[in-house]
Amino acid sequence: MEEKELAAKIRELLSARSAESSICPSDVARAAAPDNWRPLMDPVREAARHMVAHGEVQITQGGEVVDPESVRGPIRIRWAR
Repeated sequence: MEEKELAAKIRELLSARSAESSICPSDVARAAAPDNWRPLMDPVREAARHMVAHGEVQITQGGEVVDPESVRGPIRIRWAR
């Protein structure tokens, strides 16, 4: 799946939630490929990083905005505030 398709899926899932809500990269991967979502985890994170670079979303960990280039472990994605 192409990055632009994953970015569109991120937008779709965020738009379906309240403006304050966030999503997990696995939500995006599962929505894009329910039967084979695990291989999409890194591409989803990469799509989110590019969206951060364009000021569209933020990546958080523990509720705090983090640097998408250096973060390790579980993250969440939300609209930029």
